[in-house]
Amino acid sequence: MRKVRITVLKRCFYEEYAEAYLTDGKEVGPCPLLKEGDTFVFEGSAVMPAGFCPWAWIDIYRGVTSLSAGATYLPWNNKDGMQILCCTDGVRPVVFALEAFDD
Repeated sequence: MRKVRITVLKRCFYEEYAEAYLTDGKEVGPCPLLKEGDTFVFEGSAVMPAGFCPWAWIDIYRGVTSLSAGATYLPWNNKDGMQILCCTDGVRPVVFALEAFDD
């Protein structure tokens, strides 16, 4: 199994949706748990990396474990062993780059 580096590429925030649908409206702001540039490493055994958001982990787990097991997303991605995914928070999603690597 390969390790997978998870990098936070971007935190988005849709203020208009927050105002329309969330109790606290736009005051909630973008994801408070992760910051752009944060990196985490999945080392196997279905263990979520320390400090990672449990909700986002549920959303990207399948992609992480697929890359760890050797999945490829060529020709859709320009680099083998890589995938771009995001969490499913519709108001403040976070976009991740997943990259499989060997020691």
